[in-house]
Amino acid sequence: MGALRGRRNDWLAGLAAGCDRLVHPAVAGAERARQGRLLGVLLAGPFVASAAVAQGAWPVWGAAGVLAMLCAMFGASWLVALLVAARGHAREAGALALAGGALAAGTIVALSGGAGAPAAVLLAAVPLEAWWVWRSRRAAAVAAVAAAGAALAFTQFAGLGDAAAASPWQWISPALYGATLALRFLPGEAAAARAGVKGAVLPEASLDAVVARIGRTGEAESVSAQAASLLGVEPELLLGSGLFERIHVGDRVAFLCAAAGARDEGRPARCDIRIRMPAGGAGETSFYRPFEAELVAAEAGAVAAIIRDGRAKAELVEKLARAVEEVDAGEIAKGRFLATVSHELRTPLNAIIGFSDMLLHREISGDLAPKQAEQVGLIRDAGNHLLSVVNAILDVSKIEAGSYRIAVEPFDLKPAVELCCAMLEPQAAERGVTLTAKLPHGLGQVLGDRRAVQQILINLLSNAIKFTPGGGQVSVNAACGDGMVRILVNDTGIGIGDEDLNRLGRPFVQVQNDYTRQFQGAGLGLSLVKGLVKLHGGSMSIESAPGLGTTVTVGLPAAAAEGGAAAPDEDGETGNCETGERYGVALRKIA
Repeated sequence: MGALRGRRNDWLAGLAAGCDRLVHPAVAGAERARQGRLLGVLLAGPFVASAAVAQGAWPVWGAAGVLAMLCAMFGASWLVALLVAARGHAREAGALALAGGALAAGTIVALSGGAGAPAAVLLAAVPLEAWWVWRSRRAAAVAAVAAAGAALAFTQFAGLGDAAAASPWQWISPALYGATLALRFLPGEAAAARAGVKGAVLPEASLDAVVARIGRTGEAESVSAQAASLLGVEPELLLGSGLFERIHVGDRVAFLCAAAGARDEGRPARCDIRIRMPAGGAGETSFYRPFEAELVAAEAGAVAAIIRDGRAKAELVEKLARAVEEVDAGEIAKGRFLATVSHELRTPLNAIIGFSDMLLHREISGDLAPKQAEQVGLIRDAGNHLLSVVNAILDVSKIEAGSYRIAVEPFDLKPAVELCCAMLEPQAAERGVTLTAKLPHGLGQVLGDRRAVQQILINLLSNAIKFTPGGGQVSVNAACGDGMVRILVNDTGIGIGDEDLNRLGRPFVQVQNDYTRQFQGAGLGLSLVKGLVKLHGGSMSIESAPGLGTTVTVGLPAAAAEGGAAAPDEDGETGNCETGERYGVALRKIA
């Protein structure tokens, strides 16, 4: 039953919206509703009366007479409807409709056999429809007198209804008319729907937006006065399908889907639409302007659409699109630049370093003067430094671009740590720094790329040695727990201030102080370490304090997630090295 009532309400709402669409755009308020009802009666009335006309006129005038009477009835009724829709004035048209209706009802009653025939019910239709259209007892009384007079006048013609025979088919027209009365006058959801359409009140004046009420059929039932200023169109021209027809074809589906979602789900829905603006002066053609539409459910299955100017949002979206395009272009340019750097710098650098090594070998180039040997050594050292910077730049760029590939496999950490310490031992000895590695027994395997992990260790140890004064210490420790192997690199170096910790790990960023200015560097070491750790799904943190030293902790996935605490090493230590608690500073995670 609920579904049947819903379909009935939808049918009535569609019929009311169609009649409202035919009303002249200049008509508004109560007069607009009145003319809409009049148009509905003029358009539908001939269909209700056609069965009675056919049954009453056939015995008297035959098929030709029936056809002529039907054409006259339909033509006159629809002509009056056309006059109402075209002129927007219902006074004269209403009088014509009243006279024509009384004349038609009287003729049908006379042809059907007089006041005792079933068609006599149609005499009551004239005053009822007059009251329905004008909501006036006076109009109903005038219509009743006119219909009765017409019926009496036509029944005076001798033999006009003598040929009419009593038949159940004569009840077709009265039954049809009774059905229209039931649809319009019975209490229920239809009355609630009409009340909702008629009495919907929206805070239109308080909004800098167009407020439109969209019915179940998708047509606008009301549009606020702001349409004149925001859309450049009078509200009356947007009623019916006027608003929908001005929406860009590409946005209509999104608008209807948002309206259906707001009505069915009861939640506000939003969409961006483009609405056609009217043509301006000086030969300017019509154009589309962006708007934002917010739709909320209203009474009787309707939807309230709040339409705001969307030019600001559209400009931001356009700027964002341009920015993304510029970033993409910059990434392409950076890739081309790095490819050039890789080819144009590394190739001659390899030659410089190779020939420098050859010159320093006495067996190949002979003896060099001490000054010459020193200068060739400086050339080799500078070439190696520049090559390491170029390689670091390329590695960081690959990581940022997501093109750095790692081969993950289980491996023992201890040999990798010992190899890195052996490689950097000469550098530590040259600076007078003690380099030690204390890894516990039973540490377990690390799940990662051996070469990348060694690169992480080399960068961390190189930084620790570089920024630790002579007589200091650098140590490597490790611990296993919670499915992670944590590598800790400690030093007793210069330390890092609290204000500088947050900047570490960014490309080309170095902490500047009197001590760090003594050393070369591009600020890529920690950035590369951070990227490699992230590729492994690990973590990285730094604890430091000026003058006390630094601890860098790198967590990498363990090959066996169930690995417990590490066993003590030969010194009775478990590999849990000192943390930032000795520095009295908070942990700073940078990866």
